[in-house]
Amino acid sequence: MSERTYPRFSRAQRIEHLILLTSFTILGLTGLPQKFSGEGWAQALIGIMGGIETTRVIHRVAAIVLMLESVYHIVSVGYRVFVRRVRPTMIPTVGDVGEAIGALLYNLGLKKEKPQGGRYTFGEKLEYWAVVWGTGIMVLTGFMLWNPIATTNLLPGEVVPAAKTAHGGEALLAVLAIVIWHMYHVHARHFNKSMFTGRLTEHEMLEEHPRELADIKAGLAHRPLDPAQLQKRRQRYYPVAGVLAVVLLFGLSQFVTFEKTAIDTVPTREQVAAFLPLTPTPLPTPRPSATPAALSPVWDGNLAVVLQERCGDCHGGTAGLDFSTYQAALQGGNNGPVIVSGDPDNSPIVLKIAAGRHPGKLSDAELNALKQWIEAGAPEE
Repeated sequence: MSERTYPRFSRAQRIEHLILLTSFTILGLTGLPQKFSGEGWAQALIGIMGGIETTRVIHRVAAIVLMLESVYHIVSVGYRVFVRRVRPTMIPTVGDVGEAIGALLYNLGLKKEKPQGGRYTFGEKLEYWAVVWGTGIMVLTGFMLWNPIATTNLLPGEVVPAAKTAHGGEALLAVLAIVIWHMYHVHARHFNKSMFTGRLTEHEMLEEHPRELADIKAGLAHRPLDPAQLQKRRQRYYPVAGVLAVVLLFGLSQFVTFEKTAIDTVPTREQVAAFLPLTPTPLPTPRPSATPAALSPVWDGNLAVVLQERCGDCHGGTAGLDFSTYQAALQGGNNGPVIVSGDPDNSPIVLKIAAGRHPGKLSDAELNALKQWIEAGAPEE
């Protein structure tokens, strides 16, 4: 005879969890390699995913899915609480503090019985609100990184690197929390299948949620619904939920389309006729170039001269990235190395110059020589 089971999660909740699981996993797999891009394992993952640009596209698509799921979650929670009058059992209470202390004493062997859990234990509430908090932080900092020009129109420029640090730190914390805390308590210590089957056995209920089991058997777990009152509450909630969903979706659309390029965000200036002097202004005498006539993919006497001439005005040894010496060029700047030996396709210096938006520009021949030099291991001689 099979053991009796009790409903735990609805099909809609299980689908929500699957979407959250999928988007979170993709965000972790595409985000952490960007945070640790200088490491070999990160470069390998980026290469498997098709390069840095493809990795960023996948990361952003997963972020959009996570935000869409968050919008749905807000509306669905509102429906359960305000229409179906489901008790908000995920809200932390004073009793959760006592339950946490009791669990600590039980794990230390100072208490014989572990705390009696209700619908959700203090640990499950911690995980839920950690997801809520983390998602909020990631959305806020993600907007700043996605729309840096719009951000710096309102806030100091320092907030963008600060947002990058917070975004990466929160991502690392979230991944570690899932791997260490969630995987142990839900899968390793005891494999809880309720998020996949939607149900728990009576033994599992006695172990994890004895107070909820008692309420179910006493008929107190579910409040009876009056069909007439339910219909009235639906009629009131649906317009509010519709407006809320439209506002949130509009905010999401602005999130992903607010800023395209720096040129698109520059205010349009009034067009005026250009002043043309009667006598043409003489052109300035071009600065003599020290670039060697026979360009080769080597550092001494070739790329050293090219990078110093093209980039030396901004990266000449005062601070940050420095191309004045071989050792300084390989060391990189404040954000790490710009030359990845043996891998020109993932070297930041090549990516920035090839994009065509960096002030320092190289000719096609010079860029090809730079790539060949990096491909050869970036030797000094």
